[in-house]
Amino acid sequence: MYSVKPGRGPSMMGVVGGIAAAVFGVIWMMGAASAGAPPSFTLFGLVFVGLAIAGVVYNACNATQKNRMSEFDITTPDEEQDPIARALGHAPRAPGNKKPESNEPRKFEGEFCPFCGARARPDFDYCPKCGKDI
Repeated sequence: MYSVKPGRGPSMMGVVGGIAAAVFGVIWMMGAASAGAPPSFTLFGLVFVGLAIAGVVYNACNATQKNRMSEFDITTPDEEQDPIARALGHAPRAPGNKKPESNEPRKFEGEFCPFCGARARPDFDYCPKCGKDI
């Protein structure tokens, strides 16, 4: 399994942005309370501050820890089956980007994808770079 993790720099910028959002939320709550706004306006500020603090904690962990949290996990059909695709009756794609039950010829002949220009072997039915049906 491969993981896509946010970089340390963007995570640190998320910390800075989260602190700014929390400060804005506190100012919002004080302004709403002093202006005599309905309690829902003050509660909105409290929710805003809570979400900002949660974002700061998440981004601070990703910016400072050795093992960062994954935002996405990328798996191959050999590692993990897709339960939604299986429930819909779709067979997993075979290695090499080949359609498993396909008897149809390719839509476009040649060794290159007509959409993105990437090299695609003649036995590929999908482009290995952009994923379009070739």
